[in-house]
Amino acid sequence: MGRLLAIDYGKKRVGIAVSDPLQIIANGLTTVDTHKIFDFIKEYFQKETVDVVVVGLPKQMNNEASENMGRVEEFVSKFKKLYPSMVVEYYDERFTSKMAQRTMIDGGLSKKQRMNKALVDEISATIILQSYMESKRDF
Repeated sequence: MGRLLAIDYGKKRVGIAVSDPLQIIANGLTTVDTHKIFDFIKEYFQKETVDVVVVGLPKQMNNEASENMGRVEEFVSKFKKLYPSMVVEYYDERFTSKMAQRTMIDGGLSKKQRMNKALVDEISATIILQSYMESKRDF
């Protein structure tokens, strides 16, 4: 069984989280500059088996596409051309940044640490992946 890889794709940075090989728990992996994401993915796929890539779906509260949707769709289109056999699934990412901030506060991180946007993106990717995995367990 391979890992699940979650991507919180942003204009400047991409938060990345992965599951363990048994797909039980999500862990933050890293944050990558957006322009380096395909280099990172290529290297990661050479080291690890990945079954599904979960991409955060950026929607607004009224269920309309957010400003970032076009960038996410462009990324997924290019990804599918490079990795046509890889399963890609979208997962709603609304509230993940707020949940990441709450997680950081609950974890006792200082205000300075909580201002680290890269850490927020990594935690957001972890929340996306954990939520995705929990939604699959319900079936």
